[in-house]
Amino acid sequence: MVTQTPLSRRSVLQGGAVGAAALAFGALTTEQARATVAESARAGVFGFGVASGDPTATDVLLWTRVTPSRPALPGSGRGPGSRVDWEVAADEGFRRVVRRGSLRTDADRDHTVKVVVGGLTPYTRYWYRFTSRGETSPVGRTQTSPDEPGRTHALRLAFVSCSNYTGGFFTAYRGLAARDDLDAVLHLGDYLYEYGNDEDRYGPASLAGTRDHEPATEMVTLADYRLRHALYKTGPDLQAAHQRHPWITVFDDHEITNDAYDTGAENHEQQDDPDTSYTGPGEPAGTRAEGDFLARRAAAFQAYLEWMPIREPGWQPAPHRGTQFFRRFSFGDLADLSVVETRQNRSQQVPATVGGQLNPALTAPARHLPEPEQLTWLTDGITGSRKTWHLVGNQTVLTRVLALPRAGVLGGQVFNADQWDGYQADQAALVAAMGRATTDPVVLTGDIHSSWANDLPAGFDAAAYRTARRSVGVEFVCPSVTSNGFKESLGGSAAAAQSATAAFQGVNPWIRYLEGIGHGFAVIDVTPDRVQTDFWFIRSGGDKGLAVDPRLDPQATVGFESAWQSVRGTRVVSGPVGQLGPRSDRPRGA
Repeated sequence: MVTQTPLSRRSVLQGGAVGAAALAFGALTTEQARATVAESARAGVFGFGVASGDPTATDVLLWTRVTPSRPALPGSGRGPGSRVDWEVAADEGFRRVVRRGSLRTDADRDHTVKVVVGGLTPYTRYWYRFTSRGETSPVGRTQTSPDEPGRTHALRLAFVSCSNYTGGFFTAYRGLAARDDLDAVLHLGDYLYEYGNDEDRYGPASLAGTRDHEPATEMVTLADYRLRHALYKTGPDLQAAHQRHPWITVFDDHEITNDAYDTGAENHEQQDDPDTSYTGPGEPAGTRAEGDFLARRAAAFQAYLEWMPIREPGWQPAPHRGTQFFRRFSFGDLADLSVVETRQNRSQQVPATVGGQLNPALTAPARHLPEPEQLTWLTDGITGSRKTWHLVGNQTVLTRVLALPRAGVLGGQVFNADQWDGYQADQAALVAAMGRATTDPVVLTGDIHSSWANDLPAGFDAAAYRTARRSVGVEFVCPSVTSNGFKESLGGSAAAAQSATAAFQGVNPWIRYLEGIGHGFAVIDVTPDRVQTDFWFIRSGGDKGLAVDPRLDPQATVGFESAWQSVRGTRVVSGPVGQLGPRSDRPRGA
């Protein structure tokens, strides 16, 4: 019996032409990346910016990283502790300070700072800052949630994913920072990538030497993960987006390593495997074993919790396995947002076919994407909701995506078994719960580096769907910030990407919109009558990527591309529709 090996998402999306070009460069310099981190550490106490996150009606988390009095590079484990003071004000000039306090940080948490500030007023903008060693941080702006019983406020969120530093400039984050109409930014994972700068480099080869990762090799140790987080936080566009809006974040696989599952990953070799090490530029062979996967994942989790504006695990206790990262946010009587985490406890991915047949393991009830306790939490939240909408922040595509017909592809074969399609018992349970709900479910997804608007029909039967368009909910998928999409995976051909996306819609009629060229972000606006998602793409000279690659242009801009909606009670996607206008109301202090 011949068994196909699973095709990783990175292999699917990177494309042979891009990979070959990167390999041609050989060992790549990282002096510029290391100098960037070191310069930020020396630029002042607060060289890595400020951020806020996980807002509720009455509190919000604030974050920063301080450089100690004896400057220490992030991840070094060095430097004395520091006292840090913080203030929250009702005005940008800090004439009306409403909360203040102080705390200490040290090398044990890489000199990062987190504080949850309570006692705030719902649906209100605030400004915050930190001081330490005689210096004051940049002033950040944040906002509490529009969560007031008996009152319906506007709700508008941006959602993004897949921001690979070596994949291009972070123009999309600059576009988010320029907006004044967002309640929060929802980052759905792959905030950073684990790859190095040598054979495993990922992204346009022309950026080698300009957008290099630090450390130069794949991140494996706690020091590696901390240093990589620090590199990403040196970006002025990313700093500006954090400084401007509160964020709600959750990780996917690349914050750990590609295609992670409960006990391993596609991009990880256990210590007892035949090939137990890798070599980076300037390192002797065998000096860096990838080692135990669970130890590596623990290091990734620790660095993520230190460097991201996310509350400590278990903030909203619920039955779970391992470390609880899933959580729920309330927006008055309008909507809830359930943010799921689908890497820590998922069963190992399996191939779509085995021995020339569809793999029966794809439908096995014992295989899970989230752990059963989390799936119960999610389905109970959806079926028990009495609000108009239930939003789900989700990492991988939920709707069924059948592979394109071609030689060697079986009828009914799924495109990517790393998505919910690879865990069809869990997929069916979630879709069934949506069908029982009185609220209208709306899934917000990242991961696939392209823009989608999908119906979610029960059963995913194409013939039945074409006869009677019945759907239990909708799904919107945001483009990547920089990571390779359909165009890059098809050798850089825009025409091939457009042809492929059209073919996918033909095989999967519930995919109502699919665009595989643009990079950027999406904005969802929620009212009692409808939800609408606008897709925004980065552009170079007005081109979204048809003839040029706007990821390579540090002066690129962002522009509106398309908008799709779902009207209350229909549970289907309609459109395209016109671009969003102004909010129906604004938070206090705006």
